[in-house]
Amino acid sequence: MNKNLISLAVAGVLGLSASVASAEDAYQGAWYVLPGVSYMHADSDLDADNGAGGFLRLGKELSEHWDVQLGLSHARADEDLNVVGGGGRFKQTLLGVDALYMFSRDRFRPFVLAGLGLAHNNIDYDVSGVDIGNSKTSWMANVGLGAQFMATESLGLQADLRHVWSRADAKSNATAVGGMNFNDSETVGNTYLNLGVIWKFGAPKPVAAAEPEPMPAPEPVAEPEPMPEPAPAAPVAFEKITLASEVLFDFDKDNVKEAGKRILDADVVEKMKAHPEVELVLISGHSDRIGSAGYNQNLSERRANNVKKYLISQSIEESRLHTIGKGETEPVVDCKGIRGQAAIDCLQPNRRVVVEIEEQR
Repeated sequence: MNKNLISLAVAGVLGLSASVASAEDAYQGAWYVLPGVSYMHADSDLDADNGAGGFLRLGKELSEHWDVQLGLSHARADEDLNVVGGGGRFKQTLLGVDALYMFSRDRFRPFVLAGLGLAHNNIDYDVSGVDIGNSKTSWMANVGLGAQFMATESLGLQADLRHVWSRADAKSNATAVGGMNFNDSETVGNTYLNLGVIWKFGAPKPVAAAEPEPMPAPEPVAEPEPMPEPAPAAPVAFEKITLASEVLFDFDKDNVKEAGKRILDADVVEKMKAHPEVELVLISGHSDRIGSAGYNQNLSERRANNVKKYLISQSIEESRLHTIGKGETEPVVDCKGIRGQAAIDCLQPNRRVVVEIEEQR
């Protein structure tokens, strides 16, 4: 049952796993349709030639790494019994759901897949006037690997190689034809090479900020009596401190690195100990726009809280520390039109932790 092809597919999966791309590659959360054509290598037990067919799938980008595709496909192949007077076809219709693990969200996107569903197998052979075959609907399971290539933001290609298991029946009123028994039901495995066109239609669009309406000019009022000037405010104990996330944390992590602890000791701990008049500082975590807003918000909160925990471990009173996670809501750079690794590099200034005085005597 195509054992060599299955071994090749497994080896390919292992090879792709060794080249995993960044966990924060850009994705759009889009819906897409995927029509295409298939080449089928039939299981040898079906006594069928290689065949062809087509498919239509509906896909959704769920996260940085996961897609799901719901698909319907049909393929057919001529019988290959190698007997005189033989004819007929094997037909297979599949309905199933596949989960795709994407190794990248760049223009070239390798993936592995696994799925479950239903299969309808129809064996309809004729050997010298004897009908052989049966129709059977059964479970279906498949695994495979492939890649997507996006030519534009909304148009691309997908190719995959998958192996599909299901159950098929072959029955005949004749006990044997040409010495072969056709009263049997068994699991068969067909291998498909699929090529389709991706058309995205549900990518979220950026929303432009509304222009504020002009405020009416205030009416003139009588000048108030001059007030005595207030006493000058105390000078700020230390300026706002902005630290790049990559300095404090490993990529996509929230635990403070040893190198990051040394920077916090010099830039924050020493200044807070030297200035007891600083009663409260605000520690705010920020992320870039890559990934979902919920994930970025959670990561920024965890990083701000772990900086706070480290400062407390260095004898800074908890009552003097206030944390907040701002996610991707306050970018300092935009990087429009840049994708993939170039976008990750360009958006680096947005990934930061800021420490600033909130209350000072």
